[in-house]
Amino acid sequence: MTKPRVVIVGAGFAGYHAAKTLHRLAGDRAEIVLLNSTDYFLYLPLLPEVAAGVVEPTRISVPLSGTLDGVRVVIGEADRVDLQNRWVGFTQPEGDRNQLAYDRLVLAVGSVNKLLPIPGVTEYAHGFRGLPEALYLHDHVVRQIELAEQAEDPAEQQARATFVVVGAGYTGTEVAAHGQLFTDALAAQRPRLTIRPRWMLLDVAPRVLPELDQRMSRTADRVLRRRGVDVRMGTSVAEATADGVKLTDGDYVPTCTLVWCVGVRPDPFVAQLGLRTEKGRLVTDEYLNVPGYPEVYACGDAAAVPDLTRPGEICTMTAQHAQRQGKLVAHNIAASYGQGRRKPYKHHDLGWVVDLGGKDAAANPLKVSLSGLPAKAVTRGYHLMAMPGNRARVGADWILDATLSRPAVQLGLVPANAVPLESESPEMIRRH
Repeated sequence: MTKPRVVIVGAGFAGYHAAKTLHRLAGDRAEIVLLNSTDYFLYLPLLPEVAAGVVEPTRISVPLSGTLDGVRVVIGEADRVDLQNRWVGFTQPEGDRNQLAYDRLVLAVGSVNKLLPIPGVTEYAHGFRGLPEALYLHDHVVRQIELAEQAEDPAEQQARATFVVVGAGYTGTEVAAHGQLFTDALAAQRPRLTIRPRWMLLDVAPRVLPELDQRMSRTADRVLRRRGVDVRMGTSVAEATADGVKLTDGDYVPTCTLVWCVGVRPDPFVAQLGLRTEKGRLVTDEYLNVPGYPEVYACGDAAAVPDLTRPGEICTMTAQHAQRQGKLVAHNIAASYGQGRRKPYKHHDLGWVVDLGGKDAAANPLKVSLSGLPAKAVTRGYHLMAMPGNRARVGADWILDATLSRPAVQLGLVPANAVPLESESPEMIRRH
């Protein structure tokens, strides 16, 4: 008899771990198909290190086919789900359209850049959600430092050497922290550049890392300010132009670089499904089932999963939740095929890690606050354990960065128009 087919849409933290776990639990009972727009799982937490040239981009791009034995990988962009007839429509990389029938469906489509109605932002800012954006930012930063060195006009030199990051959450804080070290190293190699590169970190929140423990926030703030980052809390961008940004405090900052790290929103694909949503995310029960469709599951950033540790609230959009929800989805699908019993999702945070570049980090494993080298060791140890592949290569890059000078050249692989903050095309939005 033909095996029932489980289709998993999305290969982020939730989808990847759902596929991996489901093959282990029920690979003999069901055909597992993973539909994704790329052929790799991207380990997002190390993107700032890619942008700063610490880690090579291929290190955090874990191949799907090489690490998901027994899972059929289909490359394509999901664009329709027929819930009544149980099939997923998708577009292949070269434009051909196709369908996948399913017996069970897992929607793990993730998230995209969160936008705010601020004039000029979509035209002049760049997001930081994928590998193309990290590669582009790396090249862009190197280019601006090179052009600043060549500039005869002091005002142009200052503008090109000024980098503005909006959003002092996990990503924005790491981008600014690594960025200041990166540009300081670039400037040291260019004796004609007479000014120090300047990084600014803005957020309307009252403190850096507002969603994390206050001690971690103080550690990050202290490191950033000591390093020379201009940290401005309670401040954001009022308007972006081709030549700079006007801030909400009235200041105008001439700059050629605006990095948008204000957070994420569910993939727009969710809104097309006609299912109940909360804050743009698919509503599920505590078993990660979509109400009314017992064969459909949702997990990760695209799912509004009840947080049983905080009654009345839904789980936050974090990699920790996504990974654990993916594993639980696999367990519950296996249970639906007679392998074990289904379980509700309940997870307490085990702590957070924030890599601040150099020898600095902030961490609170099991609620124990750490900073400096102990936090750095915990942070890197956590990343190595959490990565599903390429651990030795990432570790080798860290060792090389600690012992050798960091090479920095423009590769020109990703032009600016290839990494828009937003596009009218839903497919382009989902891709980034």
